[in-house]
Amino acid sequence: MAVSSVYLECDVYMVCLAHALSTEREEVMGLLIGEMIDNRILHISSVIILRRSDKQPDRVEISPEQLSDAAIHAERLTNELKRPMRVLGWYHSHPHITVWPSHVDVRTQAMYQLMDDCFIGLIFSVYSEDKQTKQCRIQVTCFQSVNQSPEGEPPQYMRIEIPLHIKQQNSMSQSCLESLVELPKILTREEEEEYERTMITGNNLDLINRIHNGAVFSKSLCHIMEVMSGPLMHTLESRLKQNELKLKSLSQERDSLLKQLKSTRN
Repeated sequence: MAVSSVYLECDVYMVCLAHALSTEREEVMGLLIGEMIDNRILHISSVIILRRSDKQPDRVEISPEQLSDAAIHAERLTNELKRPMRVLGWYHSHPHITVWPSHVDVRTQAMYQLMDDCFIGLIFSVYSEDKQTKQCRIQVTCFQSVNQSPEGEPPQYMRIEIPLHIKQQNSMSQSCLESLVELPKILTREEEEEYERTMITGNNLDLINRIHNGAVFSKSLCHIMEVMSGPLMHTLESRLKQNELKLKSLSQERDSLLKQLKSTRN
């Protein structure tokens, strides 16, 4: 294997999970950005949420344009952080199904590894119910593909699990914060494109069908506001209050240390 282990920052994990939980009807996807440490260890510190051009319950696709934009974003992070950042993997969701990659996922992963043998894949299984406890559970796996066929024969790929570690962070990075704030906008744009497509292809629809399509579109936007925008705003406001309290505590501690230092000098 080209990769021995992967370290995923917890704010990246939160963004990926929020994206995966945004819908239980179709799969979602995104790209992972980070750096390689000690040749075989990957450190993922940023994420790019991708807009879907075609919603499917069991398939996701990444266009060459999206990969190119992600590479440009990685170069920008390299300049900002003064570290060699690059696109190191992709993630997608499995709503209501097992966390293990399908044969299509394994082949897709193999294709990406032709460009970079360190490229990894993450799968988030969401909305899956435990048959015993009847509770929904969330699972995540990290994998790569390997060709098990003898040389000269058609390739037969199989998955290899990569150890995944969630790295604790005390604060959210600016890049992950921007991705999280962008999520409702991306979901809204997907719904707008779906509605515009029905308007273009449905020129012969009668008035009732047009009203129905408009109502479905409005319902989808309200759903995004209810399950994404509202909770996201509440979460960010809570984080802001926590940061303000922490800043106040640190300021008081600083003043106390300065007084002690002043008294010591006297």
